[in-house]
Amino acid sequence: MTGLQGLGLAAAYLIGAIPVGLTVGLALGTDVRKVGSGNIGATNVLRALGAKIGLMVFVVDVLKGVAAVAVCAAFGMEGWLLSMGALFAVLGHCASIFIGFKGGKGVATALGVGLMLSPPAALIALGVWLLTVLPTRLVSLGSLLAAVALPTAFYFLNTDSPEAVVPVVAISLVVMGRHHENIERLLRREEHRFGSAKAAADEAAGDEIPDTEEA
Repeated sequence: MTGLQGLGLAAAYLIGAIPVGLTVGLALGTDVRKVGSGNIGATNVLRALGAKIGLMVFVVDVLKGVAAVAVCAAFGMEGWLLSMGALFAVLGHCASIFIGFKGGKGVATALGVGLMLSPPAALIALGVWLLTVLPTRLVSLGSLLAAVALPTAFYFLNTDSPEAVVPVVAISLVVMGRHHENIERLLRREEHRFGSAKAAADEAAGDEIPDTEEA
């Protein structure tokens, strides 16, 4: 790896680290860290500021991943190094240097880097997410299954560069690790379903809502 490529990795991390949800929320007078789950990702922004703002944050978080990998490619990175750039972008989103190494759960940014590394694999993962979330309304379950689907599909669709899957597996592990509390609630069958009446009632009452934020 050259020094220029090292700069590419640093740039990927810094792009991923931009706290879009928090910045947008503060610009609109709301600190999303003090609302709902306290997460800065798109689902909690949606909860705090409405669907249009939440969707905008989701799209920008996806574009962060796209931009980070594009920058790495411009720095001459390919194969496993390009996948490393993708990993650094997701790490930036999940542990942003700009907000004390805290952040979101990486799902939207992982989708963005996946679209750049292997569009078919990313679309398969997105399909798994949709097929899980639409009938169950369990966003966390869909995100966890998508996190498994992405490196699996990537491996079988990129047999000419098998070493490039290793950072993609690491991305999956990071996303799953960020969902450890959700996993515990899923195992206890206590995870709230997105848009459930109970979650809405808890929020209206000012109670802390279990962290169902996935983006």
